[in-house]
Amino acid sequence: MADAGGRLPPAQPAVDARHPLTADDLLAPLDLAFWSIESPEHPMHLGALGVFEAHSPAAGAHAADLLAARAAGVPGLRMRIRDVWRPFDRDRPLDLRRPLAFGGAAREPDPDFDPLRHVRLHAPAADFQAQAGRLMERPLQRGRPPWEAHVLPGRDGESFAVLFKFHHALGDGLRALTLAAAILDPMDLPASRPRPEEPRRGLLPDVRRLPDLVRGTLSDVGRALDIGASVAVSTLGTRSSGALTAGPTGTRRTAGVVIDLDDVHRVRKTVGGTVNDVLIAVVAGALRRWLDERGDGSEGVAPRALVPVSRRRPRTAHPQGNRLSGYLMRLPVHDPDPLRRLAAVRSAMDRNKDAGPHRGAGAVALLADHVPALGHRIGGPLVSQAARLWFDILVTSVPLPSLGLKLGGNPVTAVFPYAPLARGQSLAVAVSTYRGHVHYGLVADAAAVPDLDRLAHALTAEVAALIEACRA
Repeated sequence: MADAGGRLPPAQPAVDARHPLTADDLLAPLDLAFWSIESPEHPMHLGALGVFEAHSPAAGAHAADLLAARAAGVPGLRMRIRDVWRPFDRDRPLDLRRPLAFGGAAREPDPDFDPLRHVRLHAPAADFQAQAGRLMERPLQRGRPPWEAHVLPGRDGESFAVLFKFHHALGDGLRALTLAAAILDPMDLPASRPRPEEPRRGLLPDVRRLPDLVRGTLSDVGRALDIGASVAVSTLGTRSSGALTAGPTGTRRTAGVVIDLDDVHRVRKTVGGTVNDVLIAVVAGALRRWLDERGDGSEGVAPRALVPVSRRRPRTAHPQGNRLSGYLMRLPVHDPDPLRRLAAVRSAMDRNKDAGPHRGAGAVALLADHVPALGHRIGGPLVSQAARLWFDILVTSVPLPSLGLKLGGNPVTAVFPYAPLARGQSLAVAVSTYRGHVHYGLVADAAAVPDLDRLAHALTAEVAALIEACRA
């Protein structure tokens, strides 16, 4: 219950502060990689800006109270990350298939968890995107559970927004969505069948599985060599644009674009391919327009786009860990014809899908599984410097439920996802489809891309150009 000032009292710990660490609490290798490569100038948190219709001028303040009260009861939001310098704190069998824990990190309940440190009510804002950009550039506090929710009331009293920030080590986009949904209004979801428990593993692997393990190890080595060769090849060929690279200024700017999903389907049905092919082609065309308008030029430009691919199984035993691979492709920014750009994107995505998410330069994230925890700790700063050599722009899709989201009975009208910005890169694009509309969330280095709004307008113009080209 709120006090006289409208603030909620600090939540009491619902877990034992002496929670013993187990193998299941250790960060997955890719989670540890995200945790290790972070720097103050390049925080590795995801974001999502939800815009709500306000039923009353006090809806924003009420939403902040609801978020804080509900967060206290969500175990995943109480977990902080701490260093691990010994394998396990509990005497239990060791799973030899997991990397050594020494030098790694693990999730543990925060005995001092206070939701009021994570849910913040701000002064009324006239521009939600401008406020979101300033908030996205602030790193999350690493000594606390790495997430925040910022409530931004609208000055008109008819809307408010909530910016959710989740560190990538806490979970990927799907996991972050699950945590955010846990503190929104309950949704009527179909009941799911209980997942059978995995059998406990002994100290040593089952000898009957040793041949499979050996073959799997050899396959992993071959896969790693293949990925390494593909990364080297991907750095050759057509040029990228200097507008997509930036120094570590640490500043952030965000923008959002909403387009009608029916327009996307109209293009897809006319020329073939998938919705995702059309959405990526829109990014390529918008980059061309933007580069030409700002005077940088698009001739010969074909930046390398990383398109993350989730490898999570629906009933995975460890849903909190990042399970990502990716496709790497050249965006046909240099091509002046919108339909040829779409055809090139479609062909590149088809080639990636035929090869699968386990091969090719885009699958370099899989190599994290083969690096010991201490290796991530030592090599993290070096790896963060290498992102510019690997890809030029991130284009990722974040799934959203088709059911309407609400907070305090106030419906969500738009959701703009934000991806983290790697060192040396000035732009990242995230896309979500929600209730008949596509939402592009743009994150840019504010110093390198002061004209991000022009790129946002270019996205809308490119959709119109594709529709017009399909009519011709």
